[in-house]
Amino acid sequence: MNQSISVAPIQEEPIHNNRAVAEPFVKQLNVLAVEMLLALPLGIALAKFHIGGIAWIFGGIASGTVVLQVFRLFYQYSPKPNRTARKVGMALVGLTVGLSNSNSDITSLASGIPIFIVLTLFLLLCGSCIGYIYSRLSKTSLLTAMLATVPGGVGVMAAIAADYNRNVTLVALVQAIRVTSVVFLIPFIARTAVGNYCNSQTLPVIGALLNLEQSQLGLLLLALLVTALGVYLALLYKIPAGDFLAALLTGITFNSLLHWLPFIGDVHFFPPPLINILGQMLLGITIGEYWGDKPNFGKRTVVYAFISVAMTLVAGAIAALLAMRLTSWDWLTCLLVTAPGGSAEIILVSLTLNHNADIVTTGHLVRLIAINSSLPLWVFLFRRLDSQVSETT
Repeated sequence: MNQSISVAPIQEEPIHNNRAVAEPFVKQLNVLAVEMLLALPLGIALAKFHIGGIAWIFGGIASGTVVLQVFRLFYQYSPKPNRTARKVGMALVGLTVGLSNSNSDITSLASGIPIFIVLTLFLLLCGSCIGYIYSRLSKTSLLTAMLATVPGGVGVMAAIAADYNRNVTLVALVQAIRVTSVVFLIPFIARTAVGNYCNSQTLPVIGALLNLEQSQLGLLLLALLVTALGVYLALLYKIPAGDFLAALLTGITFNSLLHWLPFIGDVHFFPPPLINILGQMLLGITIGEYWGDKPNFGKRTVVYAFISVAMTLVAGAIAALLAMRLTSWDWLTCLLVTAPGGSAEIILVSLTLNHNADIVTTGHLVRLIAINSSLPLWVFLFRRLDSQVSETT
């Protein structure tokens, strides 16, 4: 009796699938490594020119743009913006900002929350009007225009546009122009007004690597672990801007929690400058990646995008004037509080200037929570308006 035994290649398909999943991840990791290697010398060079404490963001923007273009032109590989890197950067910056504000009594600013809410509502109202004007100019849907012009995160708005099958590249273009404009303009205005505010921690990169006591190393690992857990839970439960908010809350409460532990003693932990540098580079790289990821847009599309961003900046300036009327803050504090994002970058500017960082942090926290919490309502309303417009036409 002839019997033929055939063994089905059960293992090959999972291995092939694993390779198919792993290869894009490895490529994206290689791209990020190249971007970090380029962002480091660029950040050092910019710091030499006294750009200020957020020189690493500028270096990251240039690096992300250049590297994505090089991979596209010479290697025929078009990587997408790395959202995971953005989340890690937001978490590292949030932890640094939180620890910097841990000695500040942010609860004393609770009486000013109504003012922050008024300013946020004013900016949201202006954003809605700008979105409507932009939709009429660019002949695009109201939802796409709103996602493009609202002062939220680049990655968040692009992701929502993808979920609702909108023009993701257009949304990312306008958001990238806005964030880049704010990141460049606000430090320039602040430096012109306050003077040379070069942050000494931007230069000694090697010292930042080595300047960490052994006793502090364990606290750094513990802080990073608690931050990672908080960010994971925030993203798991889809808390708005969870990566930044969870890390910020961890940083604010970390030293207080340490004081409760009987075996720790009276210590005060602050992360080495390297953590802030890495976070800034990752934030800048992801902004640069959105610039490098852009397809060829027509001149009219780019002009309309810049017009909408200019209107957003004007709205922020008007909100700053309103804040000066309602509060006793100086004009620079009002400008930093009402600057239309990114929030992490503007808070970093206030820390670099050592200029009312607690007020700026609270103002942007209120706005982040308000914008991200109300997004489902705005999306619903603009989708209804889009459907009504399409029915009438």
